[in-house]
Amino acid sequence: MTLEQLRIFIAVAEREHVTQAAAWLNLTQSATSAAIAALEERHAVKLFDRVGRRIVLSDAGKLFLSEARAVLARAEQATRLLDDLAGMKRGTLRLAASQTIANYWMPPLMHRFHRDHPGIVLELTVGNTTEVAQMVHAATVDLGIVEGEISDAALAVDSILGDRLALVVGPGHDWAHRPPHAPEDLKRSAWVMREAGSGTRAVCERAFADHGLSIEDIEVAFELPSNEAVRVAVESGAGAAILSTLVVAQAIKGGRLVAVTFDLPPRHFHVLRHKERHLSLAERRFLEFI
Repeated sequence: MTLEQLRIFIAVAEREHVTQAAAWLNLTQSATSAAIAALEERHAVKLFDRVGRRIVLSDAGKLFLSEARAVLARAEQATRLLDDLAGMKRGTLRLAASQTIANYWMPPLMHRFHRDHPGIVLELTVGNTTEVAQMVHAATVDLGIVEGEISDAALAVDSILGDRLALVVGPGHDWAHRPPHAPEDLKRSAWVMREAGSGTRAVCERAFADHGLSIEDIEVAFELPSNEAVRVAVESGAGAAILSTLVVAQAIKGGRLVAVTFDLPPRHFHVLRHKERHLSLAERRFLEFI
């Protein structure tokens, strides 16, 4: 059994599709199938079952998947240790961040870090707060940075000052001229929201709670999966939204959105790492950097 066979098995298991796994691994379909067949033949066990036109993990495959991931994770830790000894002359830092951070806050930071450490390859995965926490927990990424608060005993969480938030509406909205003052005012507009699990959604819900309201008291016109979709919907007159000033600054400057006077506190970002993982030198340097 080789690490490459384990890597191929995990890719096929996660996608439940040999062709897609082969494309992701940059291998031929025949080489991918042969690696799985070699594993099954060597150990006399069936790792996948065919269900219609799909393949799914057998019971044995499900048990083996967690062990395969653990072995690869240990191998990656060994590689990181050797990279440390090389003095950051080479290596990879796998990052994950929630949307506002990944799209607006991280790129200039990553650029400056890479300029100082050109041998370190930076990989960034985007998800909502819950998804990023799951990636860090599963050790598929090294560090996560999210907007929402996380409660996971396996993760170490450090807070840093992040961005500011703004209540925004389109120029034709009533609040563009008469900002809301009372809780009842907040009920008089449709709202455009991010999906449950996002940090921005959590901030909105806390803002409503501060005014004695729950999400059930608010008319949610749309629930959308990205900040950009929310912003465009509000620009089109769909209602009000609370978004990061990083997201809406250009739209406000261009007159497509109006920032409504509304008390919203500064927001902290949260840096996530797994407590049981060895911090590589690149990870420590990045944490110091941010």
